[in-house]
Amino acid sequence: MSLFECPSYHFQVDWGGSRNDFSEVSGLNILIDTISHREGANLNETTSKIPGMITYSNIILKRPVRKNDNEFFEWINTKRLGTAERRDVTVKLLNEDHSPVVIWKVKNSFPVRYSGPVLRGGTSEIAMEELELAHEGLTVETV
Repeated sequence: MSLFECPSYHFQVDWGGSRNDFSEVSGLNILIDTISHREGANLNETTSKIPGMITYSNIILKRPVRKNDNEFFEWINTKRLGTAERRDVTVKLLNEDHSPVVIWKVKNSFPVRYSGPVLRGGTSEIAMEELELAHEGLTVETV
């Protein structure tokens, strides 16, 4: 069993597009809502907590802007043509051998927000774009 701690910068995203040079992925969160419940016969002024619905955060993919690449924008514009195109997205955290250690599988994702770069004079920052995805489920696998 390897005790290698994976750096967060070594990852791969399979999203159905041709480019895979993402600088950041965020929103890989699963939340179980809690419901406060008081039984009718309970004379104490306390409640029990029970698990409720599972919700998922939106996933945000961030990458550098490149010449002649509109894939993010084209995906979000599928909504203008009717229903938004849904895709399964896979995020893989890789080890030193470039093999997956943890795999997040995002089910039926679709874009809900495109953000172009922040343009600011006097800096040497790389222009970045973001695509925010809503989805219907997230599973986590360790390899």
